Amino acid sequence: MAAIKAFVVFSTLISLHLLVAPYTKVEESFHIQAVHDIFTNGLPSFPGFGGKNSTHIATDAYDHFQFPGAVPRTAIGAAGLAKLLSVLPESWVVNGADQQFLARLILGLFNALTLAVYTHGLRRSYGRVVATWYTVLQASQFHLIFYASRPLSNTFAFGLTTLAMRFLLPSAGGSAPPPRSSSRLALFLLTVAGVIFRSELALLVATQTVFMLLTHQISLVPDAIPAGLAGLLVGVGASVAVDSAFWQRLVWPELNAFLFNVVSGQSSKWGTQPFYFYSFSLMRLLLNPLTYLIAIPVSLRQPATKPSAKALLVPSLVFVALYSAQPHKEWRFIVYAVPPLTASAALGAAYLWNHQARSWFNRIAAWAMVAATVVSFCTSTFILLPASAVNYPGGYALRLLHESQENSTSPKPATVYLGNLACQTGATRFLQRPDWIYDKTEDSSAKSTPAFWETFDYILVEASSDESYRDADETLLRAVLPSAQWDTVAVAEGFAGVKLLRPEDLAEGAVEGRVLRDLLGESAVAVYEILREMARTMALWGWWVELTVRPRIKVLMRVR
Repeated sequence: MAAIKAFVVFSTLISLHLLVAPYTKVEESFHIQAVHDIFTNGLPSFPGFGGKNSTHIATDAYDHFQFPGAVPRTAIGAAGLAKLLSVLPESWVVNGADQQFLARLILGLFNALTLAVYTHGLRRSYGRVVATWYTVLQASQFHLIFYASRPLSNTFAFGLTTLAMRFLLPSAGGSAPPPRSSSRLALFLLTVAGVIFRSELALLVATQTVFMLLTHQISLVPDAIPAGLAGLLVGVGASVAVDSAFWQRLVWPELNAFLFNVVSGQSSKWGTQPFYFYSFSLMRLLLNPLTYLIAIPVSLRQPATKPSAKALLVPSLVFVALYSAQPHKEWRFIVYAVPPLTASAALGAAYLWNHQARSWFNRIAAWAMVAATVVSFCTSTFILLPASAVNYPGGYALRLLHESQENSTSPKPATVYLGNLACQTGATRFLQRPDWIYDKTEDSSAKSTPAFWETFDYILVEASSDESYRDADETLLRAVLPSAQWDTVAVAEGFAGVKLLRPEDLAEGAVEGRVLRDLLGESAVAVYEILREMARTMALWGWWVELTVRPRIKVLMRVR
């Protein structure tokens, strides 16, 4: 029952975040384009092994041949989503946007299921109160819920690592370590996730293994080494088989990524951060400050919870500390540590809740945890989610373009140029119309000729609050085609910050209005505006805080 309730909570929240923010960004580009291409054209066969695509690959039908990136990445996750998408009823999949939504929904529901399984494990090991606190704490953390449906290598790996963490939980009652068979399965899953999706998980495998060896939960020969070797063989075999076909050459993507990013240090080209960066990242991921200021310290201080808290915290925190030596850092690289850290906080919160009568501190701290969790949930759902939803102007610009065509008197197929920002912020193959032609050319020499621009009916370029601003593409376009006339038919806006409104200021509600309009229609916007003004007048003395936007991408139409 605990697992079912947790799954309902997590799947509902993940689906809500997906509904509000259905587009993707550049870091998700490879996987979402691969899902589209495999779903549409199938997985290519490896050269020499037959199959309809083995000798004559239509490279323009597969995005990764045209835009391969710095290193090859695995298509196993994308192939799995494409396969599941293909078995859904055709009535569910009306257009490409629906396909993208459903593909992401499948991934989100898988991660919701793994979180629910982990919650069930906590219920079995530590009881109902701990499982309940874990559910509410996890549900109030924005980043994990928001990214659970996003096609990233880390997100594919997250489901496997969360299942592995479940098998590392103690036996029923929490008094005995997990069975050795469960520990072996956990190490197997962690190894498979690292070999296929993210090589940094080798550090997590190492920290978990060393901790279990030091605490005499497993031994090297019967447990750790066989589990690791099995995971290595299964992971490498699956990756080489699928990805060699996908890339049309013999390849193990994560080995390439490890050599490129770690051995050669090329990841530093994408920016470097100080050693302590991940400490602040964990605070962002946990969101509720009382989880690490009160709940986790309590779980480590109380004799009843200390051993369990150490087992949850030590391997994950050592993993984060070791990985901090890598100069290039992003919070999603350590997202695997969130469930065990949140579980440790749940231990502390449950202790405070169950022992309120023992001291005034316990009573105050327990209710402070409740209040902070409510505030975190409201911040996550009503501030961070709408702000993030308007951070994908590329996808929104394509939608505005297609809607403008639908509303025209003579809609017809068109040729569209997608600028760099549009491609980075949501313009995917799923959102393209089958009878239109879309171009993402990056070659500046090709774009310096009039013949290149002459073919386009629409171009998507960067916009600014300054109407005279022109990005490099528009500047080049107007230079090589000086006599052509272009009209702005749509402008997609993006998040610009938070604005404090004084009593005399009028509220615009651009972000909130757009989100509510897309989800619930115009009537919901009207209700929100009434409630907002009531709150300002009756409770806040006219003050208010709202999210603001600014022009990011404009759609230019050729007037012929």
